[in-house]
Amino acid sequence: MPLRAPLNLFYEEPDSDRWAPFDRYPRRLVRWALRGPKQPGGTMRVYLNLCAGLDRLNVPYRINDYRHIRENPHELACVIGQPHVLAKLPQETPILFGTSIYNHPSDDPDLLCRRRIRRVLVPSPWVEKMFSAVWPERISVWPSGIDTDRWSPSRRANKDVDVLIYDKIVRHRSRYMRTIVEPIVAELRRRRLSVEVLRYGFYREERLHDLSRRTRAMIYLSHHETQGLAAQQMLASDVPLFAWDHGGLWKDPKYAPHLVRFGPVTSVPYWDERCGMKFRGSGDLLAGFDRFWFGVEAGLYAPREMIAERFTLESQAMAYLSLVDLYGTG
Repeated sequence: MPLRAPLNLFYEEPDSDRWAPFDRYPRRLVRWALRGPKQPGGTMRVYLNLCAGLDRLNVPYRINDYRHIRENPHELACVIGQPHVLAKLPQETPILFGTSIYNHPSDDPDLLCRRRIRRVLVPSPWVEKMFSAVWPERISVWPSGIDTDRWSPSRRANKDVDVLIYDKIVRHRSRYMRTIVEPIVAELRRRRLSVEVLRYGFYREERLHDLSRRTRAMIYLSHHETQGLAAQQMLASDVPLFAWDHGGLWKDPKYAPHLVRFGPVTSVPYWDERCGMKFRGSGDLLAGFDRFWFGVEAGLYAPREMIAERFTLESQAMAYLSLVDLYGTG
């Protein structure tokens, strides 16, 4: 690629004091001692994957260089996240903002009037539609890339986990355990399939990576996803998904339905027939799984092809640079 001026990247996780002034520092040390290095969440993974893609393209960048941006306030600031970073930037600085931003623009509906936000980036088309209701004509879709070298097909001849259940059910959990999880677990036992369960928020990324090498297929249970990085990491590993995609309205209890009524949403915003199969609920669960498992055993799916075509680190870093070039001047 031709030489470019370094990008000004900004990303920080919120880390405020809780009980006393400056107690965030000893709490950070305690967390490290008890849990080890910080586990990248979805928002941090977006930032790390963008940096990795830029590295592969040999594109230079600065990270959280607030001194430079204060001395050069008219350069573009690429704020991957989080929103509190905005307060640390000069008022006159133009900003490419996203994708680790607000859950909904109603958190700060006047933001685009107060700051020089050139463009807001979101991970998928359904989020673009939802955000555009508040910030019209200012939203672009930019999904993160996936490290397809790390998340790659296993060469194991015999995988010891037939089905991994990825459990991200966080609302109405007792109802969906009864109507979705318990029936599918009973079906897997009836078929004498080996099963592992991974619950969102209770595992480290290394655990998912290990299971990606050992698993033949994954049942993906999530209400809705803005991109679905864990699902895409498994797809990149050539693990087909049986995905619960009931659609309907956005159900974040902080906003819906009292502040926001938006639909339809999806748990797999990037999908085609190579990825596996989807089901809507208890009504088509067992019949759908029967067809899905036939496809798994027959080798009918090729999920890695979709990821490799659309979501490599390099291609999404290039897409980000195109947005920088389009909205970074003027």
